[in-house]
Amino acid sequence: MHIITWKYTRFQINIPAPLFSSDKKFYFSSVTSILAANEMLMKYLLLFIAIVAEVIATSALKASEGFTRLWPSVLVVLGYSVAFYCLSVTLKQIPLGIAYAIWSGLGIVLVSIIGLVVFKQKLDTPAIIGLLFIIAGVIIVNVFSKSSVH
Repeated sequence: MHIITWKYTRFQINIPAPLFSSDKKFYFSSVTSILAANEMLMKYLLLFIAIVAEVIATSALKASEGFTRLWPSVLVVLGYSVAFYCLSVTLKQIPLGIAYAIWSGLGIVLVSIIGLVVFKQKLDTPAIIGLLFIIAGVIIVNVFSKSSVH
């Protein structure tokens, strides 16, 4: 029987080829591996949704002009509600420090980009260097830390 193997840093997915095999033990082992990989992806998908919702809410906060404009203010409340709900679900499986490092790091970078593009707020060289350090920190935590969930 041929096996298709996909390796990614700390986990491996084995997919039997053909998928309908008479070797049930191997098949269920492969299905279990696929489900575990999907579970991990769901953790980070929820965290990503939380980050995007928070970035949208923060951008709407700027546009609400101190909660004097209705629709941006509604978007602020909805965005933060979705963000904190998704983050709370994420924290059941990802350690607090890791989740918050990713949340805050990517949030700062994304909000800075939106500030630059949408609100025409300039970033000077030290700000850009600082943002690059934040991105590097998030990458280091996720790739090299033993505390990170993989």
